[in-house]
Order: sequence, then structure tokens, then C-alpha cells
Amino acid sequence: MSRFNTRTAKPSVVSPVTSSGERSVTHQGGAGYLRDAKSELFLLAVANFVAQESFYETGGQRDDRFSALVRQLAVEDPLWTAGLLGWLRGDGNMRTAAIVGAAEFVKARLEDGKGETAVPGVSNRAVVDSVLRRPDEPGELLAYWTARYGRNVPKPVKRGIADSVQRLYSGKSLLKYDTASKGYRFGDILNLVHAAPDAGKAWQGELFRYALDRRHNPDTAVPPASNRTLTAHRALMAVPVAERRALVTGPEGAARLADAGMTWEALAGWLQGPMDAAAWEAVIPSMGYMALLRNLRNFDEAGVSDEVAEGVAKRLADPEQVARSRQLPMRFYSAYNAAPSLRWGYALEKALTASLANIPVLGGRTLVMVDTSSSMEAGFSRDGTLMRWDAAALFGIALGQRCADVVSFSSARYYVSDKPGARTKAFPQPRGESLLKAVGRWKDGGWFLGGGTDTAAALRLEFKGHDRVVIVTDEQAGTDTQEVTAAIPATVPMYTWNLAGYRAGHAPSGSANRHTFGGLTDAAFRTVPLLEAGHDAKWPWENKA
Repeated sequence: MSRFNTRTAKPSVVSPVTSSGERSVTHQGGAGYLRDAKSELFLLAVANFVAQESFYETGGQRDDRFSALVRQLAVEDPLWTAGLLGWLRGDGNMRTAAIVGAAEFVKARLEDGKGETAVPGVSNRAVVDSVLRRPDEPGELLAYWTARYGRNVPKPVKRGIADSVQRLYSGKSLLKYDTASKGYRFGDILNLVHAAPDAGKAWQGELFRYALDRRHNPDTAVPPASNRTLTAHRALMAVPVAERRALVTGPEGAARLADAGMTWEALAGWLQGPMDAAAWEAVIPSMGYMALLRNLRNFDEAGVSDEVAEGVAKRLADPEQVARSRQLPMRFYSAYNAAPSLRWGYALEKALTASLANIPVLGGRTLVMVDTSSSMEAGFSRDGTLMRWDAAALFGIALGQRCADVVSFSSARYYVSDKPGARTKAFPQPRGESLLKAVGRWKDGGWFLGGGTDTAAALRLEFKGHDRVVIVTDEQAGTDTQEVTAAIPATVPMYTWNLAGYRAGHAPSGSANRHTFGGLTDAAFRTVPLLEAGHDAKWPWENKA
């Protein structure tokens, strides 16, 4: 077989992340390509856990760049920016970035004199409403606004929050999120935005009055008799401490907790004692998907029975519940690492597989290059337990199990200065191997190489007539005698999956077989078959239109 793929190039197709035409350098000093403002914002937004440090940028630098891009595009193309922010909080599953983005969007448009009807189809109020999906998020947006711009909250922000309050506030949400630890309580928000009850929810007026009374007169506030959850919770709170554990472990304990909207966090405080197996088994039936996923270690340490664990595992593995939960694939890998017991492994494997359902089986031979240089050691999760290269390995191996040769790469010069060229290491994939086991084997078996980022040299070394190349990386390639884009023939598609969102990329993007994607879910992979079939690709929210 010839070393290079010499097939005839297909008609050029375009993808949304587009180079601006301006050249630059990467943080490692390699040849770099700047993207247009939309592309730069998209790649940064889908990788930006607000205030989180990266290898080459402080959290503050990233946040400032994000805010500046949102403000620029809110004025230049508000319809596109509104679509991005709504999608970012929804399918993009990036919570804080979407909330910050909505605040900056409104601020920029108001400063530019753009009122609610200045651009057809774009409403500042609707943008605020679109990013608020959880009952504590109206308070988070208000906290961000007042900390950055003062207590004079403009009408579009108030009205957008008021719209979201009608959707989000209920008896259960009040019990879970209206706590003293929040900067803005439900009553504070209702006072500030003057939200009217939803006309279709006859009970909401009483709920709003109770939220206000609970905030300002907590000792005398009485929940409305019409709200069964709040009255059940009040009755539960009145049970003497000495009798509470017996109530929980009794035959109706689980039902009592569910009826009262008792979360596991609240239960731990209410019992005023340890969360033993009986306590967990009583609250597990009413726990949400994410709460189950985060507490597997606690279940094991408390000694939850195998019968109850089997029910938890069944819920975790259910593809419909996985889809509804919108958990990032890395959540399942993190849960697998945290749980000491093997009884969760199969369920987490099935859940992870379901969360990666968009990864296609591609025809021909695919080369997947996973960047495991030192810059990919930047934190991926807020608690620091996952690195960016954990995500790169997971997505690279998942694609490799379906249709690819997988290679880890960094730089040999970091290790042996007199032997230039890329350091690479191929990853063997036994047929039928569990994805979770494969990622663990990758991490424990020396495929994380460290050092610099010799992307072009690695491509020259590993490319052997493949039909396409996928590079999972932060794009911060080092200097080389040849640019990354020139390391393989121009007729071979190269798809860069950017996991960091830095300003300069390692190759052009948008057409001519060079395309860049971003995000921490598998959704980007849907675009590859479209492009190879000769179809132009759109932004994710435009594909749903």
C-alpha cells in the first residue's frame, strides 16, 4: 500500500469553525491560524468552565476573552449569539458559561442602544430566559450581574428572570434550592423581578407568597395547605430527633421522604447522625440521576444492599435516563474511578456507551491521534480529578473501537534532545474490550507521554495511507520544519477536535479537507459523515432548526 492516500479530492465542503485568514503562532511557538470571532467564541465556550485555569491561560484571562467575544458578537450578530447561548446551556451542557454569556449579551446590547425590538427575532429577555434551566440559576445570574455591574438591574434581565421563575419554581424546587447558602433566596428574587404567577398554575400564587414569607418571617411562615410536598415536609420537620431514624427505616420511610421532597443532603442534616445503609436505602428511590451517579462511593461505604444497588445500576444503565440526564461522558468515567466496588462497572459502561451514541462507524481506515503532551495535563474537572488528556483518551479510544488506529503523541525532544522527531505510542485495542477498562489501561500503561507537542512530526511518523485523520488536542503544536496541515496530503480529511479553546489553532479550518470541532460531548462526530458525503455542516443549534 502506498504511504499516502492519493484519491481524488471531493468538491470542497464547509464547516462552521472557520479560519479568519490571519496567521499567528501557538503558545508553543508553532505555526498558528486565527479563527473568526464566531469560531473562536464557540471553541472557547464549549470548553470553558468559568474561572478555571488552563495550561496557557489563567481563569481570568479566559473569562475576559469569553466576555469580550460575547459582547462583540451580541452587537455584530445577535441572532447567532442568542442561538449559541441557548444551545450552550441545553445540549452543550455548559451551565455557568451560558449564564455569564447571557448577562454579557444583554449588557453589550443595552450599551449599544439595542432595545427589545431592535433586531427582529432577538429579545434580550428571551436570551436570559433561555439559559436558566435550574431553579437556583436565576439567583446565579443576578449574583453575577450585581457583582459586575451593580444593583441597578435592567428590565430585560428582570423580565427574563421572571419568565424563568414561572417555569422553575415549585414546592420541591423551593425545598432543594431556597437555602441560606444561596446569595439570592427565592423571596429576594421575587421581590426584585416582581414575577407574576403562571396563569396556568393556580397553586403558584400561594407558593410565591410562602417563599416571600419564608424569607422575611421564617419563624412564622406556614406553607400553603394546597401544596402537599411543603405540608409533608413541614410535618417531617416536626418529628422529634429521637424518632426520626425509626421513621426513615420503617415500612413507609421511603414514601414519606419522597412525599416531603427530602434530598439526601437535607436528610443527612435532619437525622443528625450518620447516613448508614438504611438511610441511603430509604432516600435512593427519590434521588435524581446525577445524585445517584455522584454517590456510588457513599453507597458502598455505607454497605447498601446488593438488591438496592441492582436497582441503582438499572437506572444508571437505562439509555433513556442517560439521555435525559445530559451528563457529559466524562462523568461516567469519573464515577467509575471513584466507586470502590465492581458492582457498578457494567452499568457505568452501558451508560458511557449510551452517552457516546453519536460516534459513527466510518468507512475505510481512520488514524486517531491523541495529544498527551504536558499542556493536556490541565484540569478538566473542577475538583482536579480529571485532566484534559483523560477526555482526549476517552473520546479517541471510543472512536478507535469503532473504526480507527489510535496513537498517543507528544515530543521526543523532551526526552532525548539529540534525537528529533515525535514521540508516539500506538494503542492496541483487543476486540470487545470495555471502554472503561481501555481508558484505565491507557492511563496505567504509559500512554500519557508528557513533554512538548510535535503534532506535524507525529503525523509524518504515523500516517500510512489512512482515509482520514482525527486529532484530539488543545492545538498548541510546537515548532516544526513543516506545518501540521502539510504533514499529510491535502486530499486526506483532517478533523481536529479542540478540547481547550485557545485563540490560535494548529491548522486552517472550514473547508478544503481541514475542519475543527469543539465540545466535551460526542455530538461533533455527527458532522464527519455529513462532510464526507459532500454536505456542508452547520452550527449545532442550526442543525435542529
